[in-house]
Amino acid sequence: MTSATNPSTDLTPFPDHTQLPESDGTFVKNFQEHPQSILITDSIKPVLQKRHPDGQYCIGQDSGIYWRMTDPPERGAAAPDWFYVPNVPPLLYGQTRRSYVLWQEFIAPLIVLEFASGDGSEERDKTPWTGKFWIYEQVIHPAFYGIYEVTKASVEVYHLIEGQYQLLTANERGHYPITPLEVELGIWQGQYQNIELPWLRWWDLQGNLLLTGEERADRLIAQLRSLGVEPEA
Repeated sequence: MTSATNPSTDLTPFPDHTQLPESDGTFVKNFQEHPQSILITDSIKPVLQKRHPDGQYCIGQDSGIYWRMTDPPERGAAAPDWFYVPNVPPLLYGQTRRSYVLWQEFIAPLIVLEFASGDGSEERDKTPWTGKFWIYEQVIHPAFYGIYEVTKASVEVYHLIEGQYQLLTANERGHYPITPLEVELGIWQGQYQNIELPWLRWWDLQGNLLLTGEERADRLIAQLRSLGVEPEA
């Protein structure tokens, strides 16, 4: 017995990132989230460039990850504040991604970070099919999931082990090793973009803070001046 269905004509193709909404119309929740995202992106770039000399990776910032088809479509997307996906092209067919579509690319993010602006209950919600924690753990499967709460100066990091998130214990520096990237994630109290806060930041496995481009330049200028060299000259 043969099927009367012809896959080439009868099946509707799943939409790609150009056909799905890139926003659900909500606002970024506060003024701290955007600089926080820039800070962790800028400082980890040298690590990712070393890890991916071919440039095959992407970083999403408050961007949608589509994981199922719904009506309206955006209900089938999660929008982490920050995530990193290894071994995918930075552009798709020469186009900037409007979102990251799992059924199109299949590769899960290595790490997803949420910046909690409330009490963190939304980020820890395990309600099947709707809760963020459940969606990341059961469907999207990032190997690491971090929940950062600036009001508590804290970050929780979960590691996916045999299909379930296990809460990691901080090391002696109070950091959480993200071993595939050879970095640690933790809280740094300091000033960034004229704001003094407990910021979420990266360190290397020896405990050295990963600097932004501006911080690296400032350090170089200070070193030159200590040697009696005026950089402007």
